[in-house]
Amino acid sequence: MSDQSYISHVQPKAAHHRRTPKAEYATYFALILILALPVQCLAWLGSALRHMRLPAVGPLARALRDAEEITPSIFRP
Repeated sequence: MSDQSYISHVQPKAAHHRRTPKAEYATYFALILILALPVQCLAWLGSALRHMRLPAVGPLARALRDAEEITPSIFRP
């Protein structure tokens, strides 16, 4: 039989990760969005010229998607 007495020594707060302040997250999100928007505008324009039709997803939506993907990766432990 295994000894499970070590579980009583674990503190409940030790298992929780520290949360990132919302202001810090919003600041990084805004900076990434500002930097991604011109890049995505150029990519959207290039795609429109290459295929001779407007892409389904606009440059703002693409920049938002980039910011939503990149920002959480900054705060991962």
